[in-house]
Amino acid sequence: MTVLNDPAAILAKSSMTRAQVIAVGLATLLNALDGFDVLSISFAAPGIATQFGIDRAALGVVLSMELIGMAVGALVLGNAADKIGRRPMLLSCLAVMSAGMALAATSDSIAILSAYRLFTGFGIGGMLATTAAVVAEFANARYRNLAVAIMAGGYPVGAVVGGSIASALLSGGGTWHSIFVFGAIATAAFVPLILWLMPETIAFLVLRHGPAGLSIVNRQLEKLGHRSADHIPELEPGTQKVRWRELFGPGLASVSILLLIAYFMHIMTFYFFVKWVPKLVVDMGFEAGTAGSVLVWANVGGASGSLVLSLFTQRFPVRTLTILAMIAGAGAVIWFGQPHSDIATLSVIAGTAGFFVNGATAGIYAMFAQSYPARLRASGTGMVIGFGRGGAALGPIVAGFLLASGLTLPWLATIMACGSLIAALALTVLRYREHGVA
Repeated sequence: MTVLNDPAAILAKSSMTRAQVIAVGLATLLNALDGFDVLSISFAAPGIATQFGIDRAALGVVLSMELIGMAVGALVLGNAADKIGRRPMLLSCLAVMSAGMALAATSDSIAILSAYRLFTGFGIGGMLATTAAVVAEFANARYRNLAVAIMAGGYPVGAVVGGSIASALLSGGGTWHSIFVFGAIATAAFVPLILWLMPETIAFLVLRHGPAGLSIVNRQLEKLGHRSADHIPELEPGTQKVRWRELFGPGLASVSILLLIAYFMHIMTFYFFVKWVPKLVVDMGFEAGTAGSVLVWANVGGASGSLVLSLFTQRFPVRTLTILAMIAGAGAVIWFGQPHSDIATLSVIAGTAGFFVNGATAGIYAMFAQSYPARLRASGTGMVIGFGRGGAALGPIVAGFLLASGLTLPWLATIMACGSLIAALALTVLRYREHGVA
């Protein structure tokens, strides 16, 4: 039996080394940072609404500004990561995110705050697209789905830790500004860690240098703890050029379109839930600090859901798990919207919803890694995330206007939960298109 000895085969078939595990772990921490950065505005929302005297419709727009930035960032910077490299893009995104968080803390008007959150979201979007590619390219074939799902699970972990810190800051007399100051410092602290512990991926180096770059690739393989490759396969003409139209060309068009629909609709449900939980709980008559704790429990459930789904991917198809999680998540969001009289019940339901909704998000990230080849991985992921984040931005805005129009919470939750149900349908169609109706 012939043993392949090109870089891709070496990484796919070999055990993961300490350096690879560290790189995956660091990418997971970066996603945790994203979790805090995105949800920082949710923890700050009650204070922002009080200081600037805005209604729920206007607050819904503010809550969505970094999500709009994320859409643009994922599209633009995800594509750029396939051109300049994963490591430089991670460093650039950290710089943008840290500056945006610091500037948000200085805001003295809703317009200025919205602009800074838009800027912050631009960096977060690029980070999401790049970390997904990084994990897929550092993990071996056996653990790729597990690694990507664990990376996605970093998001709610960051929200849990960050939310606990935010609640402590607010309970200790701090204002909403202090949440952004903490976020800026935590984000900047990752720059030296990336410089020290995150090498460039082998997949990108192969694409950048081709067969002539064998010595460069082998040096990186050695740093990762692997044997040298004896050759790099010839690249097809144009392989090193990333073209957007390829994502919708033969063989990828239906995959891209259905993944885009699934992500758009599911993430609309996801961000309605995580963005509006604190304000909805306050509107139910509970204190702001207590409302933040419900969101923390939602993210505890989210972290658990990502972990459980990631473990299950070792035994069951990731797409089947993702579809089931989307359906269960929709049911839990509807349940949350029903009348409840105590905070303990709300926390349990929020944790259940987080478990399934974030578990489904982890699953769909793993599907991105499976669906696109290495040279299009960051671009494809960025494209789906970028356009899909339109759903993320739309969720809180639509919810805000529906609430302002007088719609009751039970009906609102039912309408917004339909996003995950439509997403499950899109993934089911994708499954049948790939494997045939029979």
